[in-house]
Amino acid sequence: MAEFDLAVIGAGAAGLSVTAVAAQLGVRVVLIERGRMGGDCLNTGCVPSKALLAAAHAAMDARAAGRFGLRIAAPEIDWQAVQAHVHGVIAAIAPMDSAARFAALGATVLPGEARFVAPHTLEVALPDGPRRLTARRIVIAAGSRAVLPPVPGLAAVPHVTHEGLFDLPGRPAHLLILGGGPIGLEMAQAHAGLGCRVTLLEAGRIAGREDPELADGLRAALAGNGVTLLEGVQVTRAEPGPALLLADGRRIEGSHLLVAAGRRPNIEALGLAAGGVRAGPSGIATDAGLRSLTNRRVYAIGDIADPQGIGPRAFTHVGSYHAGIVIRRVLFRLPARVDYAALPRVTFTDPELAQVGLTEAAARAAGHDIRILRWPLAENDRAQAERRPGGLVKLVTTRRGRVLGAGILAPHAGEMIGLWTLAIAQRTKVSVLAGLIVPYPTLAEAGKRAAGTFFMARLFSAATRRMVRLLAWLP
Repeated sequence: MAEFDLAVIGAGAAGLSVTAVAAQLGVRVVLIERGRMGGDCLNTGCVPSKALLAAAHAAMDARAAGRFGLRIAAPEIDWQAVQAHVHGVIAAIAPMDSAARFAALGATVLPGEARFVAPHTLEVALPDGPRRLTARRIVIAAGSRAVLPPVPGLAAVPHVTHEGLFDLPGRPAHLLILGGGPIGLEMAQAHAGLGCRVTLLEAGRIAGREDPELADGLRAALAGNGVTLLEGVQVTRAEPGPALLLADGRRIEGSHLLVAAGRRPNIEALGLAAGGVRAGPSGIATDAGLRSLTNRRVYAIGDIADPQGIGPRAFTHVGSYHAGIVIRRVLFRLPARVDYAALPRVTFTDPELAQVGLTEAAARAAGHDIRILRWPLAENDRAQAERRPGGLVKLVTTRRGRVLGAGILAPHAGEMIGLWTLAIAQRTKVSVLAGLIVPYPTLAEAGKRAAGTFFMARLFSAATRRMVRLLAWLP
């Protein structure tokens, strides 16, 4: 008989979610973590990056207060105090992810590295020696890590990834950032806002997965913050300095180098071959229900999961979503499968760029007959009142009015995208959204206005004007 009903490898967002539910339902569950509880998101990812952004945005608001007629001295940046703020936020959240809390819920928590020694047996390297355990089901939630792109000389040049960025002893004088995805863009704005010179280099265009129209607005905002953006450039070599040599002959030198150019699943130390678990460069191969294709006792969730035909998605909220699927399948034996049709993503710059569903280009490539609906923030009263009119709501719908995708470039766009996530998930018609009563004045009105443009041409057509004239004759 197995020692545990469920073994969970990895105490990041995905693993913690599964463990919390299982323990509270009385399941014999063991949680194994080789590093810090809370994983990447709490310690080196989402939480510290948003805390640093909050500090930067406060400094940026102080510098821009003149738009309201306020005279405020330029903010003085105390780098050590900013770092104390970041680590204070981590410390405030950490008790919710702690070993003590999960032990109190009824889980067994083991601080060590786990590896398979048989299809249903793990060996955990504990401080006092190895321990073997068996489990009826095993959930792998070991996450991912930052990787270096194949740039000659890069490995030998001092650099940081997001894992070391929040422990820099001093403020960077000139931060070079390699990579124009969400991490690179957020950290570019954060450091520029805190008084650093920042140069970001990207082989393609920034925010490459997002709608180009929205990315254009974000590009303008970052340039306005003082970020130098070099897009469409090929880095041919890295040299001490640090310095990056470009194919066009330029040499870009800075004081610090942040590499934000992709991630790799943490599969190497798991002994997957001994467990009969197949994996590849994108992670552990699973079916749409996140069960291993080669070991039916094993599930993979979060960054390390590679659902075949669907693909991996490296977001913390995806890990929590995966956890819900595995809970339904393993604990309640209910059918559940991954569906990313309504998966939102947000780049937490200012303005934020939020996207859910299909972009315009993706919808056209999929063969949909679409309509594009737009509403600029310049025509939103709340945005004007706050002197922040730069932004756009862009909707992608079918000709019959079903929402296929939504993109928002606006302050707090991440808070606004939830409505459109629900609309796509529920296959809601744009007529329902256009009829919503939205509080005035709010940024959310821009979404309602965009939805309303679906009917504008018909509403003000010649046929409608004739009908109104005829109706005017009625008593």
